[in-house]
Amino acid sequence: MTDSRSALDSFNAFDVEDSIIGEALDPYPELAAARRRGSVQRVDGGLGETLAGSAGTYMVYGHDQAVSALRSADTFSSASYLDVLGDVMGRVVLAMDGKEHRRHRALIAQAFRPRALQRWERELIAPLIDELIDRFVAEGRAELVRQFTVPFPIAVIARMLGLPRRDTGMFLRRSLELISVSVNWERGVEASQALRAYLKPFIEARRREPRDDLISELVIAEEEAERLSDEEILPFLLLLLPAGAETTMRALGNLLVALLRHPSQLNAVRDDRQLLPQAIEEALRWEPPLLLLARRATRDTQLGGVSIAAGSNLVISLAAANRDDTRWGHPDRYDLHREAQSHVAFGSGPHLCLGLHLARLEMRLAVERLLDRLPDLRVDPDAEPAQIRGEIFRSPPSLPVIFGTG
Repeated sequence: MTDSRSALDSFNAFDVEDSIIGEALDPYPELAAARRRGSVQRVDGGLGETLAGSAGTYMVYGHDQAVSALRSADTFSSASYLDVLGDVMGRVVLAMDGKEHRRHRALIAQAFRPRALQRWERELIAPLIDELIDRFVAEGRAELVRQFTVPFPIAVIARMLGLPRRDTGMFLRRSLELISVSVNWERGVEASQALRAYLKPFIEARRREPRDDLISELVIAEEEAERLSDEEILPFLLLLLPAGAETTMRALGNLLVALLRHPSQLNAVRDDRQLLPQAIEEALRWEPPLLLLARRATRDTQLGGVSIAAGSNLVISLAAANRDDTRWGHPDRYDLHREAQSHVAFGSGPHLCLGLHLARLEMRLAVERLLDRLPDLRVDPDAEPAQIRGEIFRSPPSLPVIFGTG
């Protein structure tokens, strides 16, 4: 990671203010009020006008209705994502349905087998965490977003892909530019083109001589005598950045905020690491990194007792669904001790996030090593309190902490 520090100094993915990311600090009271008015509602104006589709737009706020829609891929299609992502990433698996989606997902999933995760944990993720902590451990204080949660998952992906260490800074900068495409379209498209040009020779090289990396796994993956072409692998590699790195960086930041705001729960995790999986799942429920998913109705149907015409857009509020008070008592509280119930932070159904096990692994290892190496980790009392913000993507823009230096 030779020049990733200078790359972070020159570009901050959280600097933009006039964007889809937004400034909202707490959208949850409004979402709760909307959910009480109805678990599924037609939207007129605003978001309803922003989204294409002459048949109308419907918001989904209830947990059960969100799960039903996400699991009904034949009725609620993901193809509309191609309108949003096609120019930037190409034909991504996220925008596929039916047989095409099943084929691509089966091939890609081979690269995320448990054996591969175990190897990445030992050889790649754990050493990288220590490298990052080494940079600030002696200082007694850190700003964990810039110094840890942002570079960590992007560097994980760079190493998973088998990219040269000397290119990590460039890859980090281009990845952040791609991730922020919603706030600067031209810069995001330029980053996509640069990353495609950079990654294509690696795919070609791995076809000639496979190695022990993710690109090689994708190249050799086979399902019913079919393999992925270069133009099928490239969009997935680009999708790894917003769907993998961004989700993890935001989810990890939210988890750290949750624990640091609740010292008794942080101490419980510090004393008993078996509680960490519960802490992770509760953080994902309480503050999912992505608040909305989109679908489009392929036929006339009903959802939550509301009639929805073919061609209608569906906007599923993962944030509202994850705080549905018919499912969780006191849903606005972060409580790692609450009874575990499944949430929709990673979606549900056929498009359930492929990288969810990797994201959970990264979050668990990161918190374990931070607690191991930063004694008495706590919020910096002299800094502005960390705030989770955002209207569609949510995470803290900064996270100042202090700790003992051992």
